Amino acid sequence: MVKTRVEKPEQAIVVGMIRPDQHRYQLNEYLDELELLADTAGAQVVERVVQEREKRDPAFMIGRGKAEELAKMAKYLDADLVIFDDDLSPAQLKNLEDLCKIKIVDRSGLILDIFARNARTREARTQVELAQLKYMLPRLTRQWTHLSRQAGGIGTRGPGETQLEVDRRLVRKRIAMLEDELEKISRQRTNRRKNRGDVFKAALVGYTNVGKSTVMNALTHAGVTVEDRLFATLDSTIRKVDMSDHRAMLLIDTVGFIRKLPHHLIASFKSTLEEVKEADLILHVVDVSDFHYEEHLKTVNNVLDELGVHDKPLLYVFNKIDVLDDRSVMDEMKSDYPESVFISAERGMFLNRLVDEMREFIQEQVTELRVTVPINKTKVLSQMHELGNVVSIEYKDGQAIVDVRTNDANAARIERMVESP
Repeated sequence: MVKTRVEKPEQAIVVGMIRPDQHRYQLNEYLDELELLADTAGAQVVERVVQEREKRDPAFMIGRGKAEELAKMAKYLDADLVIFDDDLSPAQLKNLEDLCKIKIVDRSGLILDIFARNARTREARTQVELAQLKYMLPRLTRQWTHLSRQAGGIGTRGPGETQLEVDRRLVRKRIAMLEDELEKISRQRTNRRKNRGDVFKAALVGYTNVGKSTVMNALTHAGVTVEDRLFATLDSTIRKVDMSDHRAMLLIDTVGFIRKLPHHLIASFKSTLEEVKEADLILHVVDVSDFHYEEHLKTVNNVLDELGVHDKPLLYVFNKIDVLDDRSVMDEMKSDYPESVFISAERGMFLNRLVDEMREFIQEQVTELRVTVPINKTKVLSQMHELGNVVSIEYKDGQAIVDVRTNDANAARIERMVESP
């Protein structure tokens, strides 16, 4: 009989600080989300600590007295790590580690650890490593004498296992190499986008774990990973949606957003998020069953503003209506967000309405054009098929009378080609 060794999850204490201008319920929401992040990273939260302070302590974040209490609690509970909801400075991180004698991780470090675990493609791994190194660079002076390279666990995945003992010069050199690599990937993405420039594109965006990948699978049968975990999907996935009227739309699934998302992480995922900037339509997926959906909605809209896409056409897709206790709330939400549809992607409820909205959007963007082309201009006729949907061709007196549907930009290109000698 072969015995299988089951690894015990790391025992974690989560810590939050509440300031005079903050409500306790808001901090509890943040810590609830932090516990979900910890669970996604493979840790079990055994205790929650809240400290009230007017401002952050520059040495220990929560003050030396509270930090000493935390150290005693960690020893008593035999905890493996402490996770802070707010980002820690290098000095705070080092002081807390020296005092508690266990790993100290802040929210950004935890998110980066989850990203390192879920990165699958070369692009995602490059983006995550770049973000980790930028996060790590100012923290290289801290002493992790209580850890070994083999210890592993949360906060030490990816480059964190090997880069802690290298000097700043080598880290900066590696960062430069990764930035060059991502620039190449960005150029490759740009070339691929040129090849599909005449096809309408819709980008799925939303808070993490709202069901974007489930929507993608329901509409395209893409087989994208779906888990009830935060940040289950990192890589953007692009699939074609057949609109049943001889048209098609490309649907793009993107990485989920979250409150307090590290800015260097957004910067590192620039090439992935550029897919959102190139989309013709943004589908903002919202978990309507989540009590905090309005705050999540605002968080995503803030990130979209940062990306400079706030002026793009946007359709709210309120998902998971099958678990709503009170369906009447949908009427109120429809009033607040008139450009919206309500679906359950998992159960396939009202997906036809979403497709109809997408089809109607395409129709509004379509220009119907009739041009007359000499039949000896075979290259022009061929390019018209590439730039739009040729509905009909009638040949008469050495001319081809062509009816074509396309977008405004390609319509102008077709007219210039026809008019050129």
